[in-house]
Amino acid sequence: MGQTVFIPRELDANEPRVAASPDTVKRLAGLGFDVVVETGAGTRSRIPDEEFAKAGAAIGKAGDVAKADVVLKVRRPDEAELKAYRPGTAVIAIMDPYGNDAAVAALAKAGVTAFSMEFMPRITRAQSMDVLSSQANLAGYQAVIDAAAEYDRALPMMMTAAGTVPAAKAFIMGVGVAGLQAIATARRLGAVVTATDVRPAVKEQVQSLGAKFLAVEDEEFKAAETAGGYAKEMSREYQAKQATLTAEHIAKQDIVITTALIPGRPAPKLVSAAMVASMKPGSVIVDLAVERGGNVEGAVPGQVVTTANGVKIVGHLNVPGRVAASASLLYARNLFAFLETLVDKTTKTLAVNRDDDLVKATMLTDGGQVVHPAFAGKPAVMIASAEPVKPAAAKTPAAAKKPAAPKKLAAPKKPAAPKSAAPKSKGVA
Repeated sequence: MGQTVFIPRELDANEPRVAASPDTVKRLAGLGFDVVVETGAGTRSRIPDEEFAKAGAAIGKAGDVAKADVVLKVRRPDEAELKAYRPGTAVIAIMDPYGNDAAVAALAKAGVTAFSMEFMPRITRAQSMDVLSSQANLAGYQAVIDAAAEYDRALPMMMTAAGTVPAAKAFIMGVGVAGLQAIATARRLGAVVTATDVRPAVKEQVQSLGAKFLAVEDEEFKAAETAGGYAKEMSREYQAKQATLTAEHIAKQDIVITTALIPGRPAPKLVSAAMVASMKPGSVIVDLAVERGGNVEGAVPGQVVTTANGVKIVGHLNVPGRVAASASLLYARNLFAFLETLVDKTTKTLAVNRDDDLVKATMLTDGGQVVHPAFAGKPAVMIASAEPVKPAAAKTPAAAKKPAAPKKLAAPKKPAAPKSAAPKSKGVA
C-alpha cells in the first residue's frame, strides 16, 4: 500500500475552495499515492464526491487524516484540526503566518512539516506552483465583475438612436497579477482604463493592454523595483506626491480597484476619505486588500458600504473564493506541481530534500520547531508587494542527489534563507 494523501473539507465558512480536483487526484495516484477525499470537500467548488471517486479517490471522513502522510489544504489547519494529525505529516496549504504566531506555534507543537505555499519563490522552475499568481489573477477578474455589479450603469460606450451612453472610467491602483487582470477585464467590458504603480517596468505592460499609465516618474520611481520584480515600499515624500496626483484623478473616476499589499504589515492606505468624498454619486471602489486593513479609508471587511455622498466601497472577503470552481482547479494544480518535487520517482514515496530552494523557501515548521527564517527569530528575507510584475527568471541550483528515507521525512537541517520569498494574503492573493 502506498502513502496516503488526504484532502479535507475546509471548515472556514468563508472558504468554498478545495485543494484537489479530479485531474490532480489522477495525477497523485500516478505518483504512487492513495488519495482520500473527505465527504463534501468539493461541494462548494462544484466538484461532487462522485467525480473524485471516478478519478480514483476514496471518499472518507475527517478522522481519516490520522492515517495521512500528506495533507493538502486551502487554509492552515487550526489547533483543533491538528489534534488528529500524526507527527511528521507533511501539510501543504496557504498558511497565512504573518500576525498569527500562536497558529504557527501550534503547527510546530503538532510536529507536522508545514509548507506555506504563498512563500513559493518567483523563479522559472516554480511558476506552475505560484498560488499567489493563480489566485490573484482570478481576484483581479472578479474585482471588475463585482464593480460592474454594483455600478448601476453600462460600462462600454453605447451609441444608439436615442443617444450615446458614455464609457465608464476605471482606475486600477497596483499593477501586479491582480491589477493586470483587472485592467484586461475592464477593457474587455468596454471601460476607459487608467492604472498606477510604483514600478516603472509595469508602464509598458499597462499600455500594452490599452490602458493609460499614471505615476510620479521621478528618480525614486526609477529605482522602485526589486530584482525579483516586486514593488519597494516608497518614502513618505514620494507617497505624498503620488497621493496629490491620484487625488485629482480619482475624483473623475467611476470605478476604482485597489490591490496593494505589503506582507507582514497593514495594507498601505491609498484612497483617503477626502478622495472618496470627491467622487461622484454611484461610483464604486473595490478594495482587494480589505483583509489586511484595506487600501481605502472607510472599507469594511465583508461589507459593501455606501458613503454619505453615494459612493459604494466593496470589501468582499476571499475574492478568489467568489469564483471557487475556477480557483480550486488552479490551486489544485499548484499544489500538485509542488508535491511532485517532493516525491522520489523510484520508490514513489515522499522524500523531502531540505537543500532544495523550494523547500527552503516554503518550509514553515519541521521536527517540532518553527524553521522558516522569517518566523524563527530572524528578520524577514524581504518586504515586498504581494503582486509581482512577472515571475523572475533565475537559475535554479541542481537538487541534491542524496535520497531521503522513504515513509518518513528526513531529520531537519538548519534552515537557510530563501533567495526570494513571496508571502501573501488569502488570495490574494
